[in-house]
This record gives sequence, structure tokens and C-alpha cells, in this order.
Amino acid sequence: MGHFHPHSVSSLVVFDDRTVQCIGGLEECVLKSATLSTSPACPPFIPLNFEATPIVRVAIEPKHPNPCAEVLIQETGEHVLVTAGEVHLQRCLDDLRDRFAKIEISASKPIIPFRETVVRPPKVDMVNEDLGRQQKIAIIHQGRSSDTLHVDSSGLVTLTTPNRLATVSVRAIPLPQEVTNLLESSTELIRTLEQLNISLREGKSLEVSLRTLEAIAGFKAQLESLLQGRKWRNTVEHIWSFGPRRYGPNILLNSVEGYQRPSVWQCLVRGDKAGEDETQAVIRDFDNSIISGFQLATLSGPMCEEPLMGVCFSVERWDIQSSALPQHQDSLEENSLSHDASTDSKVEESAKTSEQTDGTATGPSQARRRPEAASADCYEPVSGQLIAAMKEACRHAFQAQPQRLMAAMYTCEIMATAEVLGRVYGVLGKREGRVLHEEMKEGTDMFIIKAVLPVAESFGFANEIRKRTSGLASPQLVFSHWEVMIFVFR
Repeated sequence: MGHFHPHSVSSLVVFDDRTVQCIGGLEECVLKSATLSTSPACPPFIPLNFEATPIVRVAIEPKHPNPCAEVLIQETGEHVLVTAGEVHLQRCLDDLRDRFAKIEISASKPIIPFRETVVRPPKVDMVNEDLGRQQKIAIIHQGRSSDTLHVDSSGLVTLTTPNRLATVSVRAIPLPQEVTNLLESSTELIRTLEQLNISLREGKSLEVSLRTLEAIAGFKAQLESLLQGRKWRNTVEHIWSFGPRRYGPNILLNSVEGYQRPSVWQCLVRGDKAGEDETQAVIRDFDNSIISGFQLATLSGPMCEEPLMGVCFSVERWDIQSSALPQHQDSLEENSLSHDASTDSKVEESAKTSEQTDGTATGPSQARRRPEAASADCYEPVSGQLIAAMKEACRHAFQAQPQRLMAAMYTCEIMATAEVLGRVYGVLGKREGRVLHEEMKEGTDMFIIKAVLPVAESFGFANEIRKRTSGLASPQLVFSHWEVMIFVFR
């Protein structure tokens, strides 16, 4: 076997067995291993199997990290860099290319975050005409699309699982803006509350500081003070969960009549658990299915698969037939096993008979099967069906209300002289900005303008405003809040 240098290979050489073939010019196309073929339909060979597999792991972190930059790995496997703005993003990419990694990086276009929400139904349209019953008629017409889905005129969505064993009714209600802001600013406290509830449900002893309990009690008191009015009466005590990810700015409400479950504030209550009947204890086995469906629905909305914000989903009805309960399913399984064991001894005789009467022998046996056992064969478990039903019910309840998109907004602070003040207003108006107020700095001819600007319209804003004002105006952008967009989705 001779030695080959990549530069010495100029054409394809055919070797015998047990030889090495070298092909040059593929270093730009092949990283580790690949399959070369003249036909595109050739299936690729599997990668090389190395005997030395990576097994040792270490945790690394930079000595001088950027406090305003975050690195995330999406569920799709994409590595995402989160920065404070356009200038900060370009600086981080330049540092990775030229200073730290010193490799070529392919960066996608900026990913603009949005949120989905619902608002109160308008009473008049854009030309100030009364809407009347138009929206209610549209909602009723939407509910006729499926026999398992029903939407009434008030926006209550009733959905039944495919096996017809469980039914859930959900209504979507917009949360007050103050409550949404409180939930968004208390994510860490809600996450701590959820961890405490999980520990209590699992029977673990967890020491909680008095300061944490006081913070949770204060958070509960703030919610009670903000949720006032007839329709929000006793709402805080009936909160089922928060979402998405169990700590987001959305609420799942337990409005099922007669259904008592442990409160999310159970860590604040010290004492014996209240008694419950057997039916409620059994139904509670599917409690996590309702919560999981709610979490999935709030994680990606029906408009553009963005997280929901400021929505309260009220579960007003939850019915489960006795055949879907766990002990009934166990009895069905035992009956099925005993029936199979009793018929094993007659397999040969029944097989001979079925050869002669194949068209009629299987009919009565299938007809004698219990409907619950037949439904268990063709459908998923009840818990999985309930998760899917709850998710779809929340999505339909969301669409039964006036739905809007929420855009991320920057607070823009601009310092400019009086000569270029009009040009600054022109650039802001072009990019859907809104001026809040302006004031003149004492002792100078400089004006300080405070405005809000959508994040989606901020790319290239700093360069444009400097270009239009010849460098006499300098903006500073800081993320401020989420704002409902004015246009309507249909």
C-alpha cells in the first residue's frame, strides 16, 4: 500500500480489495464521513463507528460573561442568542467571529417575539355601528363544524373526547391588565409556589422560610385586591394552575360545581385535609390531564403558535363516565383476561368451526364484546384523550373571543436639538412609534423625547435617525412592555 498525498491525486484510480482509495477536493464538502455515488437515489452508508466514545463531561462557563446576553437551545435544536437589541446583537456576533471562537457563523434573521391574547367584545364596529348579534351568530356557526364540539352564544366551548367518555366545558376570559402585569413580574415567586405544591403532593418535608411564605401571602393578597367585581368573586381561591410552564401570565380556573381540589395556596394552610367523597378522589386522578392540556394550549396559541398572555380559562363543566375510571378499567381488563383464559382450551375446536363458517362466526363474538373494551382498543388512554380535549377546548374558547396579537415594545429616549425635532418625529411616525412626552433640558437647547417603539420596527432605527438628523439625535432603546396591536385578526 503506497502513500498518497492529496495534491498528487488528479483522477479516479480503481484499486483492488484491501487498499485505500484517495479522492481530493472534497474537504469543503465532507466533514467526517459521507457516501459518494453517481446516483442521487443511493442510500447513504452509516457513519463510522469509533471505539473511543466521548464519556467525560465538564461544565464550562466564560470568565467574563456578557450580563445582557443569553444562549438558549430551542426544542428544534437551534442555538439561539438573545441580546438587548440590534447593536448589542451585532457586537456579540463580531466577538464570536473575530475574538473568541474565530469561526464563521451563519446567523438567521432576528426572531421577533409576539404574544396572543383576547379582549372584551366590542359593542360597536369601526364606523360606530352597533354589532348586535352578529358575533354571536358567527360563534354558533363555528360550533357546527364537529359533532364533538359545541360553542354557545356566550363563548362557552364544550368538547367531548373521541371515546365519548369525558366532556369538558371551557370559557376564555380576558384578565385585567394590572393582573397580567403582576403575574409577569412574579414568575419566580409562582415557580417557588409550584415547587412547594409538588413537594406537598408527594409527601416530602420541605423547610420554607418565613420570608418566602410572607411573599406568597402578599402575592395572593395583591391578586385578591386586583380581581374585584361580580365575575371575579372568589377567583383567587379557585385558581387551578398558572401557565405556560406553570408560572406564566395565564390562569386556569376551577369553576366546576361541586368539585373540590387542593388549592394552589395549600402551602399557606396548615392543618388536616378536608374530607372528600370517593367520586372526587377518583376524578382527581385525571387532574393532571386537565393541567397538561392547559399548559399546551397556553404555550402556543391558535393564531401564530405564540405563547398566550393575559387569558383566564374557566373550566365550568367536567364530566367523566364511570367506565373511564381507573378501577372500572382494571375490572374490564381482569374480565378480558379471564375470558381469554377460559377460551384457550377451545381454540382448536373453534378454529375448525370457523373454517366452515368464517363469514358468520366472528360477527356475534364481536357484537358480544363490551363497548368499553372495544373503545379501549381503538382509542388512546383516557388521560391522553383528556389532555388533547382540554387543549383543543382552550384553543376554541380562545377563538370564540375577540383575539389580538401583542407586540414587544421598546421605550425610546432621544436627545435632539430644536433644529432636528421635526425629523425625529418623522422617523418615529414612519416606524409606528408613539411619542409620550418631551421636555427641554434646562440651560441647553437639547430636547429629551420619550416614546414607545415596536421591537419589530426597531431594526435600523438608530442608523436612520442619525442619518436624518446628521448625528444631532441619539436614541436609547430599552424593552418596556407588551402592547395589544390595534388591527383585528380574522
